Formats: sequence, C-alpha cells, structure tokens
Amino acid sequence: MDYDFAVIGGGSAGYAAARTAAGLGLKTIVIEGGPEVGGLCILRGCMPSKTLIESANRYLTLRRAEEFGLKAEGIGFDAGQIIARKRKLIGEFADYRREQLETGKFAFLRGHASFVDAHTVTVTTMEGGTTTLSAQSFLIATGSEHSSPPVPGLAEANCLTSDDILDMENIPSSIIVLGAGPVSLELAHYLEALGSKVTIIQRSEHFLRGVDPDVADVVEEAFRARGFTVYTGTKLLRVDPGVVTFEKDGQEIRVEAEAILNGLGRKPRVSGLNLDAAGVRLKGNFVEANDRQQTTASHIFAAGDCCGPFEVVHIAITQGEVAAQNASSLIKGEEASKTVDYRLKLYAVFTEPQVAVTGLTEEEAKEKGIDYLTASYPFNDHGKSMVMGETHGFVKLIVDKTTREIIGGAVVGPHASDLIHEVVVAMQFRATAGQFAAIPHYHPTLSEIWTYPAEDLA
Repeated sequence: MDYDFAVIGGGSAGYAAARTAAGLGLKTIVIEGGPEVGGLCILRGCMPSKTLIESANRYLTLRRAEEFGLKAEGIGFDAGQIIARKRKLIGEFADYRREQLETGKFAFLRGHASFVDAHTVTVTTMEGGTTTLSAQSFLIATGSEHSSPPVPGLAEANCLTSDDILDMENIPSSIIVLGAGPVSLELAHYLEALGSKVTIIQRSEHFLRGVDPDVADVVEEAFRARGFTVYTGTKLLRVDPGVVTFEKDGQEIRVEAEAILNGLGRKPRVSGLNLDAAGVRLKGNFVEANDRQQTTASHIFAAGDCCGPFEVVHIAITQGEVAAQNASSLIKGEEASKTVDYRLKLYAVFTEPQVAVTGLTEEEAKEKGIDYLTASYPFNDHGKSMVMGETHGFVKLIVDKTTREIIGGAVVGPHASDLIHEVVVAMQFRATAGQFAAIPHYHPTLSEIWTYPAEDLA
C-alpha cells in the first residue's frame, strides 16, 4: 500500500484525523478537492457567519443607543467594508489551515478522489491529471453541500444560498428566508440588523428543530418583537423569483420580496466518490457509520457532516480523531475500540438572543424513558441581564430525578454560547444540582443565574 491512512477531505474532521494519524506513526495523506482549502467551517460556515454577525450585533447596539441614555445619530454601515473585513479574516484562517496541511507531517494532494475498490482511489488533480493511490485504511470527511427539497419552482427561482449572503456587498431591502434552522436564523438576524425587511417561512410549528419548544419559542417571540414577519406550520406550494406561495391553516398565502434565501438544509457531499466500489453504504443521504466511525467497510471510516449524527465542528473533530485512533488499531491487528461520547453534545445558535444547549433535551429524556426534573430562571428577573437590557429568555437545567445528576442544560438569552460551558464542565464531572449550586459565583454576573435553577433542583 502507498499509505497507511488516506483522508478524503481537508476540513476540520479531516485535518484532525490526519494530525492524529501522523502522530500515531501512520503514513498519511490528505486529499482535498474543494476550490479552496479550509473546510466549511472556515470558508463558508462558522467563522465567516460569526464575523458578519459581530458587525450586526454592534449595529443593533447603536440602534438601541437612546435606551441607554446615549446619542448615536446618523448611524450607517458599509456592507462592502463588512465583507472586506470578513474576507481578510477568513483569508488568514484559511492560510493557517493550509499551512497546517502542508507541514510535511503527512502528504497533501489537491484533487477529487473516487474509489476504484476498497483500498484504491483515483484522484483527478486540480491541474487536470490523474493519479492512483492505495491505502490500508481511509477516512471519508467530505462535508456537506446545499440541498433543495422538491418544491415546485424552487430550483428555477434563483434563490440565494448562505454562500451568497456571506459574500453579499449589497443588503436587499427585503428578503424571504425559507427555513428556521441555525443557518437561516443567523443570517436572518444579520440581514434584519442592517435594515432588511425579513420574512421567515418555516415548515414545522417551531424554530430550531431538535431544540425544546420552550427554548425555540423565545427566539421566535424576540424576532417578532424586532419586526420580523414569521410564519410557522406551513406547507410550501411554489417558489418563483421574488415570490413564495405557501399554505397555513388551510389558507393560501403569497409573499413577495426583493430576494429569497433557500435555507432549507444541507446534505452530505458524497457524489463522485463511487462508494459502491468500496463497499460503503449510505443510510438515507448520510454515509453509514457505527459508534467507532467505521463504515460498512470496516477499514474505511467517516467523520463530520457526511455521516452525522450532529453536524457541528467540535464533534467532527472528535470523530476524526477517533477514526484515526481506530484505524491505527486495525493496522496493528488490534480491535477498533475507541468511540465518540455524545453525552456532552453541544449546540449553539448565534441569533439575538443566542441559543445554546448541552446534553439531553426534555424531549430526548422522555424518549429514553428517564425520570427527570427540570427548573428554569428568567433573564428578566436577573440583575445583570436587566442592567444590560438583555432580558429575553431563560436558563434551564435538567437532572435525573433519583440521583439529581445534571443530564442537560439550555440557555436562550445573552451570551448563551458562553454561558452553556458552565453546565458542560459540571456534566463532565457528573455533578449533581447540589454540587453545582455550591460553586461560588461572583455578583453581579450573568453566570450566577445558574445558581437559581440548581438550588431549586438540589
């Protein structure tokens, strides 16, 4: 074999796997076929979106200046400068990732890989040539791409994607956002903050599928209060350029706007890999993988968005590391025994207010048959958040009823993506609500809000 471990995809999961494999002494190669090097998070996901949202958040602060006794007259923004700042930062992040991939600790090849058999791939290089290489084990870490459900007219309506918004130098006066998942809501937040009239059309009854309704509903209420037009529980009937027709409560509704954002989801990027030749099966649209990240071909692993079950960066990195460790074990003739622990799974949405959850939701606890207790406390009765003028939302803890061990937590409100880590640390050490409540918290801080539900549950 040419290599011990061949990684297809140079994003977060792929790089983490290659670094780990090389550190374990495996002869490793990374094959990256995207037009740019860096992966979704750096190029078109986490980092560029949060850069734009930072500008949006600061502009919202200016819009609220009078509330704090301040004067900010004649405020404005330059979308071109916002995008220029984003491009500069993302360029630096991408350059650093390229340097990491080109350190020489492992081989790096730019091109599109396609399996010939279970141990061989053909790579069409970026220069147009082809090369064939073999490996004892592989990792598929090809990420995801935009998807369009079969809605009449959607494919022909010239809808914008998140990629378009992240590089848009002219903010539309009005926009219809299809979907209310994390990406859709974050970009809707950005666009509205800069003055766009935003209409959100969501097919399910609540924002943010997979989050408890009491948490998601706070975001919806806050968006409505800001001036968003929101429709939930809808059925899309047709999409035309600038026009969306849908049904709600048996009534047909037609909405017009300057632009439409298709935020109806993403799908694994697996086309062209010729997975059948390698004996790798799909489960739905995803690469099927077990808890050791092995696909249906045991020496071929998968990590990140292409396999799920949670499409977030820190989990993709962990999956990549576990895959590399298990590949190393197989090559040594040992059992692939490393698994990913999803007990502390994290999820955050950088809207205003922010949302963050860890561990089990109430719905998940019910599905698992866990007898649990929950307690919450609102930000509108918390001193520091009242001082900040950030009173939307609450914090919530979920504990096992018998042991009072913390099994989940949620925040919807100011700095939720940071506040959630107190619960993660507590859960890492399997703390009970009483132990958590006993931890000193400085006053006045946002963090001390956790003590109230913890005391209730202790």
